[in-house]
Amino acid sequence: MGATGLSTTPDEYRKRLADQPDAQIDSWAAELMRDVAIRRGVLRVLEDFRRAAGVNEREFERVFASGGGPPAAIGRDGEGRLMVPAITLYALVPGIRSQVPDGRDRLIDYLVENFDELVYV
Repeated sequence: MGATGLSTTPDEYRKRLADQPDAQIDSWAAELMRDVAIRRGVLRVLEDFRRAAGVNEREFERVFASGGGPPAAIGRDGEGRLMVPAITLYALVPGIRSQVPDGRDRLIDYLVENFDELVYV
């Protein structure tokens, strides 16, 4: 993959991300959320994001709402798992930035955690 300009390892990818401006990190994170939701489902995005961002369900709700996601859209699936509409996933990006001082690092963690998804796409 090195010849195509892509990172060959998650560590290399993390180093390359560190050199990117905030707007690029935000754009890539939102695009990845959309792409993973299409391929693997919204639940996968929410699980990955919560793990990478280190937020519990209550904190997730605050992040989602502060990023512009409609609080009324937060719900549960048939198995009781936290769920939001796919079209509102973008709200997690500005939301995490507004709620924690290391939001950029948490978005980078999300991107790196999904390195294998990026390689697939």
